[in-house]
Amino acid sequence: MTTELEDAHEWVSFEDPKREQTFIFDVTFLESNWTCIFGSGCQGVLTGPSPELVQGCCSYGAHFSDEKDRRRVEKAAKRLTDDQWQFKSRGKNGTTRVKKNGEIVSKLVQDACIFLNRPDFKRGPGCALHVLALDNNESYIPLKPEVCWQLPLRRDDEVADNGHVTVRIQQWNREHWGKGGDDFHWWCTQSPEAFVGKERVVDGMREELIALVSKPIYELLKDYLDKRQKQPVGTRLPHPALRKKD
Repeated sequence: MTTELEDAHEWVSFEDPKREQTFIFDVTFLESNWTCIFGSGCQGVLTGPSPELVQGCCSYGAHFSDEKDRRRVEKAAKRLTDDQWQFKSRGKNGTTRVKKNGEIVSKLVQDACIFLNRPDFKRGPGCALHVLALDNNESYIPLKPEVCWQLPLRRDDEVADNGHVTVRIQQWNREHWGKGGDDFHWWCTQSPEAFVGKERVVDGMREELIALVSKPIYELLKDYLDKRQKQPVGTRLPHPALRKKD
């Protein structure tokens, strides 16, 4: 008797044709119809459901990957206007801080990220840096903290003793947040409520994937998934969140 693995994912790997590195992609997530439901049923990442706050995953602020990431966002913050950013006056002395353990994080205002506009703001709830991008018809990737524009994608690089790099692209799960993730009442990539998009993640997050792996690698991946999509549905594994729903 066999037992079904409820959290099973399918993966595809291939070599970079120009560099000594291997890419591994979470096919199950990339072929799913996950979509961000911020403000449309997202329960947030607090210890209990809080959709009325419209904080999404911004309740604890952003964790910056390094000093370069921090400087880039601080520079973008200087471009924000009062019309775009509810807490512009609170950011005059900087928008980030360094914790005792050395982590660089965004400052918090009213129990959430300083960049998060609240529901009572005239432009509505959401990231002020995202508003800046929309107002200027530009990409938000150079403006937001890396973790913010990448979510819910995650890139991990493993370097072997011989220098060969293995790059893994997968969905971001609650365990990736460390011990704090255990306290989340809800997390979108593991909840069927977020799998209601009209397109595959590989299509809807094209810009993010290109930024993570380069355009040539993205095109190799998409070509493979496009061909795979033409195969009988029975050959593909549904996302665990949807299998649990069934």
